[in-house]
Amino acid sequence: MTTEDALQRLAEAFTSLEPHLHRAGPVDEMLSSITCYGVQLVRGAEHAAITRGRAGRFTTVANTSDLPLKVDAIQYELGYGPCVDAILDKTCYRTGDLPNEPRWPEFGPRAAAEAGVLSMLSFRMFLEDDDLIAGLNFYSTQPDAFDDADETLGLLLATHGALALAAVRRGETATHLTRALESNREIGVAMGILMASHRITREQAFDLLRVASQHSQRKLIDIAADVADTGTLDLPTLQ
Repeated sequence: MTTEDALQRLAEAFTSLEPHLHRAGPVDEMLSSITCYGVQLVRGAEHAAITRGRAGRFTTVANTSDLPLKVDAIQYELGYGPCVDAILDKTCYRTGDLPNEPRWPEFGPRAAAEAGVLSMLSFRMFLEDDDLIAGLNFYSTQPDAFDDADETLGLLLATHGALALAAVRRGETATHLTRALESNREIGVAMGILMASHRITREQAFDLLRVASQHSQRKLIDIAADVADTGTLDLPTLQ
């Protein structure tokens, strides 16, 4: 698969999320939609949740069942685990053998014993210029439940969730925040380059910039400047 084909496929995957994620109005409903659709989209996921925190204190604000609440409570008690560490380390964590996971020696066995969870996939939801921190998490009772494609699709959902949380912090809707960002001249130039280079729509070009921002944990304006300078965009690819 060429880079151009990969970018197009990723843009199309992002577009396919839109009808599912913008039917809800309030941000809490949108976050709930993200977790519910995430269980359908991410093939290995049986459950999903979103964590929000500030100053080291975390709470689960959207969840598809009670199971994430049990698993998250263990992480919040211990102060570490895939979800907490993904948020604090500004990255993504994937594990398929929690009972024997050396990165979380106390959390893993407890999550398996108390909730039956063997695999987790956790993302930091990147929020620019904000003291609010958040993460998107997927859970499975099966070993090695998640693969590279699941990780990429989870990244798309984390991108949507970050935009929703940023919007509510600014007292705006996600749609209004999107339009404000699109109006930035540097971002507009980058969108134009991507549209011309990869035969995608304006909306898809903006979505790809957002995904790149989430993926690299860098500001959208910095990603746009790189695209304007180099004409290229570094993104994960769907398998």
